[in-house]
Amino acid sequence: MRCCYRKKDGKRHAYWALVESYRTTRGPRQRVVAWLGVMDEQGRLGVKRCAERTTTQQPSLFLDPLPEWVEVDIERVRVEHSRKFGGPWLGLQLLRRLGLDRFLEETLSAGREEIPWPLMATVLVLGRLCDASSELHLAERFYESSALADLLSVPAEKVNEDRLYRALDALLPHKAALEKHLKEKLGELFELDYDLLLYDVTSTYFEGQAEKNPQAQRGYSRDHRPDCKQVNIALVVSRCGMPLGYEIFAGNRNDATTLEEIVGHIEGLYGRANRIWVMDRGMAGEDNVEFLREGGRRYIVGTAKNSLRKFEGELLAQDWRLVHEGLEVRITPAPGGKEVFILCRSAERRAKEQAMHERFERRIEEGLRKIQTSCQKRKQKPVTIATRVGRLLGRNTRAAALFDVKVEADSGGFARLRWSKVDAWREWARLSEGCYVLRSNVTDWSPEDLWRAYIQLTEAEAAFHIHKSDLAIRPVWHQKEHRVQAHILVCFLSYVLWKTLAASCRQAGLGDEPRRVFEALSEIALVDVVLPTRSGTAIRKRCISQPTEHQQILLQRLDLRLPTVLERAAM
Repeated sequence: MRCCYRKKDGKRHAYWALVESYRTTRGPRQRVVAWLGVMDEQGRLGVKRCAERTTTQQPSLFLDPLPEWVEVDIERVRVEHSRKFGGPWLGLQLLRRLGLDRFLEETLSAGREEIPWPLMATVLVLGRLCDASSELHLAERFYESSALADLLSVPAEKVNEDRLYRALDALLPHKAALEKHLKEKLGELFELDYDLLLYDVTSTYFEGQAEKNPQAQRGYSRDHRPDCKQVNIALVVSRCGMPLGYEIFAGNRNDATTLEEIVGHIEGLYGRANRIWVMDRGMAGEDNVEFLREGGRRYIVGTAKNSLRKFEGELLAQDWRLVHEGLEVRITPAPGGKEVFILCRSAERRAKEQAMHERFERRIEEGLRKIQTSCQKRKQKPVTIATRVGRLLGRNTRAAALFDVKVEADSGGFARLRWSKVDAWREWARLSEGCYVLRSNVTDWSPEDLWRAYIQLTEAEAAFHIHKSDLAIRPVWHQKEHRVQAHILVCFLSYVLWKTLAASCRQAGLGDEPRRVFEALSEIALVDVVLPTRSGTAIRKRCISQPTEHQQILLQRLDLRLPTVLERAAM
């Protein structure tokens, strides 16, 4: 029996727990078998006798122990300390399925810490998966309101912000080993092919100045926060969105300059194989294409919009191949036969671009009429009018080339505005709307297969969306460089658990809605049922809420069983 003290409302309260001693590689440890709450001496003696009788090594061979009966006051039966169980428990099952518990135990070195680093790293990853927030919120709010203390046998008072920060520091040096372990384990579980690698870059911004982080710089913000410093995150995923690795770059780094480093990182981990790299047009500079070609690597990349001008004759051709309704492709070999260009024409994209052109055309036309009217009402200098026109066209660049605008000076030296529309631009816009060009040195694939491979880049974009929405990777509150890197590593590990759940749902025939499955199972709770007896002693029973019919179906399809007795962590 162990007495635990806790402060509540300024008073010190004593609670009792039944603990069990066990041996580990680090020496003897104790784990909590049951939280008993407030107990008098008589109650403690009764629990002690019951525990001794249960753990005796030589039970009687002839006499069965007689059951002990107590009278329970059913009018005072109550439920206390309800906490979130389903989400943390499901996350722990996914973590164990990936072998991360064993990996962390074998990799994170043991020292003089009271709580082992593998357990604290597990707290960080599961906290990010279930209730993405800061380490302070995890320590002070979520951990106590969840069943993590029961699942991991780490009391809530042992989980604090400083200990979580030190766990981040302990986890970060093993980033490369984690990536390699997860790639191999995911490949075994889901029979994944790594023949196609999808590469993309996003950014995440900081709250604060992050003066001690040289990677925190201002640059092109995909979060529409140019006022904040940021870092860029380069991610590589498989064709189904399973992550292979990532790298962090300075916030002002151009996307195209990151390719050589990320290719070297992935090939350093997994070797150089006959993989195909898929990237969008932001990484498709001539230097990068030459780098891929010289290394004997295969690639499928997007090209800049202005490259369509080279294929004006091809766009007028009639022999396009239908991939599916609303999408046509046409292949054009490059001179020398070492590359091919794939022209793609999307009806949906055409309607979108056409609507954008029309909207910007109306805005410019209305703005020019207002400027022209103001010139007629009062005399203005040509420089002033030219500035207003430039500002108007700069805000509506999509259709700026449609207008031929001239600002002239009349006989008195005051501004006069004249403008007209360029028919040639409109004709080209109608021809090229909805079209884009892909470039590849994979010459033995059909244009349909090349297009389908390129469109898998949406998996990388979906990965960034999950990181930013469900896992709340932004904003970053950490200020030090190594803490920021560790924060992103924890988000990466939580994303791996998320994708593992998604793949498990597909295998179980539950579709591709891991968010709905996770939310449904997260409603399962863990409660303490208090049974007051006639003698004045209260019996406390820890129970998992009965799953609904829908939850039971999900558990069966995922081949998961709720525990009747919570297993203790052996880390």
